[in-house]
Amino acid sequence: MNKEWMLSVTVASLLATFLVGCTPRVEVAVPEKPITINLNVKVEHEIKVKIDKELDEIFSEDSELF
Repeated sequence: MNKEWMLSVTVASLLATFLVGCTPRVEVAVPEKPITINLNVKVEHEIKVKIDKELDEIFSEDSELF
C-alpha cells in the first residue's frame, strides 16, 4: 500500500472522529416544579346603563311606586 494513501485514510478517519465528537446535542427535559405565572393586573371597568324613557317615567318622583 502506498504511504500517501495510508496518510490520507488516517487523516480522514481522524477528521471524521473529530466531526462526530463535535455534533451539537439538544436535550428537552421536564421541569421538576410546575411553572407559575404571577400576573399583577388591575382591572377597571365602567358599566353604563341606558334606561328607556318609559322606565324613567315609572321610577320618577311623581309616580307613586315607592
